[in-house]
Amino acid sequence: MRMPRALSRTAYSRYGRELLKEVLDGPIPNHIAMIMDGNRRYAAEILDSDRNEGHRKGEEKIEEMLEWCLELKIKYVTVYAFSTENFKRDKDEVEFIMTLSERALHRMADNKKIHENKVRIRVFGDHSTLPDSVKEAIRYADERTSSYSDFNFNVAMAYGSRQEIISAVKDIARKVANHELEVDDISEETFSEHLYTSDIPDPDLVLRTSGEVRISNFLLWQLAYSELYFTDVYWPGFRYIDFLRAIRSYQQRIRRYGE
Repeated sequence: MRMPRALSRTAYSRYGRELLKEVLDGPIPNHIAMIMDGNRRYAAEILDSDRNEGHRKGEEKIEEMLEWCLELKIKYVTVYAFSTENFKRDKDEVEFIMTLSERALHRMADNKKIHENKVRIRVFGDHSTLPDSVKEAIRYADERTSSYSDFNFNVAMAYGSRQEIISAVKDIARKVANHELEVDDISEETFSEHLYTSDIPDPDLVLRTSGEVRISNFLLWQLAYSELYFTDVYWPGFRYIDFLRAIRSYQQRIRRYGE
């Protein structure tokens, strides 16, 4: 068994090796969704720096985490990058995050590993609220990777699950009003087809960092039967060994889907 590069960098102890072996011997989730929380607290408490440095470190962690997922052959990864509520933050902070996101999307779309592993990059949310420069970066990443399907990296940006659900209800209502759809034909499958994630399987595991134990308007419909995992670690300080612990916790659960 070859030890992944990420483990050799961050968890070289016997415990780390045993944990990796245990995880590889169990079922690997097909889709992991991440609520990446704690950038600002990490900057203040760990770095003794400003919040922007926390956001920089958090963005770097996203790319590192994606490598971990590729090494474990996790086909779908979805990250909660920026919520609709985050627009209420200080204007300078929002502008910094937008600039950081724009550059990250361009960089990832040109990353050799993305193309070697055939990773499809998609950004979903209310794009109308985003700056033009970010919209262009989203289009660029989509165009560069649209032909890939081996792995899928999904970014929820300017996203709110309630807003997504309301948008789906409006779309369905219009179809009913236009006689394109009968009311009795509306089902869970019909509703799912009108969400941003219509062609993405529901998450097997939803992971949140920073010690907060809530979902924060993220994939409310899609996570109906997802396993939830919360850790006290701030997102920029999230390690590969923390990631393995989350997957091991998932593997130790019995998924009954209400049966």
